[in-house]
Amino acid sequence: QVQLVESGGGSVQAGGSLRLSCAASEYTSSNTNYMGWFRQAPGKGREGVATMYTGDDSTYYAGSVEGRFTISQDRAKSTVYLQMSNLKPEDTAMYYCAAGHGSWWAGGSLLSGERYNYWGQGTQVTVSS
Repeated sequence: QVQLVESGGGSVQAGGSLRLSCAASEYTSSNTNYMGWFRQAPGKGREGVATMYTGDDSTYYAGSVEGRFTISQDRAKSTVYLQMSNLKPEDTAMYYCAAGHGSWWAGGSLLSGERYNYWGQGTQVTVSS
């Protein structure tokens, strides 16, 4: 069972930046073949925002964040990051880290939560106008 712990959330004004971190208890292709960031705002469904194939750093982003958010990894620290820039009030949500051990090349959306096997507890991001 992989444990994921997010950190780095907080409150920021529109236009500001935050970097979220997700530390994994295990970081191997067997358990963390790909890592993703999801978010859920009050009253809304879960939305996948970014994902990375840990094998070669391939990434994929939701259109709503592309160009503003960057997912990256530090294998030595078993940690995935989400650098968020030019934040908007609509980015306000609980952000969750997730890990999947399936095939990156399996069919379906890379940002579907159903592809992921392990989830963190979340970290809150609040953006004020």
